Order: sequence, then C-alpha cells, then structure tokens
Amino acid sequence: MAADRNYTTQFQAGLGMVQETIALLKLWEPGTSPSALADRVIAEGLFARNTARRARNLATEMFAPRYLKNNGEPALRLRRFLDGHLVHEALVQLFFLQTARAQQILADFVRDVYWPKYGAGSNAVTKADAESFIQRALDEGRMAKRWSESTIHRVSGYLLGCCTDFGLLEGGVSSRTIRRFYIRPEAILYLTHELHFSGLSDRDVVNHADWQLFGLEASEVLRLISNLSHDRHLEVQSGADLIQISWKYRTMEECIDALSQR
Repeated sequence: MAADRNYTTQFQAGLGMVQETIALLKLWEPGTSPSALADRVIAEGLFARNTARRARNLATEMFAPRYLKNNGEPALRLRRFLDGHLVHEALVQLFFLQTARAQQILADFVRDVYWPKYGAGSNAVTKADAESFIQRALDEGRMAKRWSESTIHRVSGYLLGCCTDFGLLEGGVSSRTIRRFYIRPEAILYLTHELHFSGLSDRDVVNHADWQLFGLEASEVLRLISNLSHDRHLEVQSGADLIQISWKYRTMEECIDALSQR
C-alpha cells in the first residue's frame, strides 16, 4: 500500500480535487483504462471549464494513480459510498488516505511537518516550512533529479494546497492555519478492515504506518478500534503482549455496506 520512494510533482495535476474525484468515480466503470476514462471525460465535457489537456491530466495524472491501482480496487470500493450515507467528511478522509498512499511527498510532509507542528501547538504551517522540507528531501536524494528553485517554490504551495483541500489547513498563501483534525469513526472502520483484508495480522493492523497520516500512534489506534466494539462492528481483546480482534464482516464489501447504511 506504500507509495513509491521517490518524490514527484505528479499531485500538482489536481491537489485534493475532492469534487472532481467524486465526478470521476461516478463516470468510471470497472475495466476502463486511464486513457479511456480521459477520452470519456473530454467527450462528455465533464470538466467543461477546463481545457482538454487539463481534463486529461485530471483523469490520468491525478485520479488513476490514486484510485485505479490494483485493477481499480480503490475506485470500486469508494464509488459504493456515493449512493450510501457515508458522512462527506469521512469520504474526504478516505480520499486523503489514497492520495497520501500514491504521493509519498504528501505522506511524508504530513507525518514529518504537519503533525509535529500540530502536536507542538503551532497555529500555522508556512510555505517556508514546506520549502525546508523539500530542501531536506533533495539533500537526502528523494528526487530522481535535482529540482529547480521555481519547482521547489511551486511544490511547496501544492503541499499546502493539498492539505487545505483535505481539511488539515485553511486559508492563506504563504501561511495556512492548522485546523483541528480528527479521523472520523467511519474512516477508522474502513481502514481497519482494509488493512485486515490485505492479509495483515491484528497487531500489524494496529501498528500500520497509514495511521500516522492521521496523527495516531499504536496505543491511540487500539483505543479507537476498541471503541468500534460499542456498535458491534468487531471485538477487541488486548493485553501486554496480546492484540486479538474478532471480525464481524467477512469481506470488505460487507464492511462498506455497513458503513453505507449508518
């Protein structure tokens, strides 16, 4: 589930693009390739205010890497929520999860810059914070080739913009205010089961790095998962050397159906 190690500028094609993602999920059909989806987007004028090139980039550079991996499994799952009753904020958090998985630069920025500043009680994340993060990444060889100063400047803005789209930040250009950000119970249930059905042990589910995107350590994850037992979604037993989860849902689809009916 991890993104590629090297940092790219690919996410500049759409940043968070929440509404565009919803529109593309509705338009996409299983088996449709990214290029065929782009052709359909243009033919149907889905993003009429954008140029054909921009519309194609949204489909192939933004949507496909995030949602069409593994034969479109993320798209198949998330589009099931569009006709259900999942809270919009929870859906946006799942979009954030998929984007961070596809774009390592965003995942590391959130883990290494956003959450430490959040935890320290800072009020804002600045463009200078983002530029310093990128400079460190360049020094560590995280890019395939050296980025120019103009690219560093642009991508620092993209990082702030993407975090704003997903509700972690708000307002500003050179500095954006940190928002109070908590993972939704619906997103906890989804991620817990997705990790479980990927074949991980119960302990590995609790310790998975994806939780760090939401600022959570393993002890907090265990507490939040245990809270799901109140609604009888699962049962958790834990002790000094034990984490054992009894799973109610036999497939990811059953979990999604339960979430859609909440």
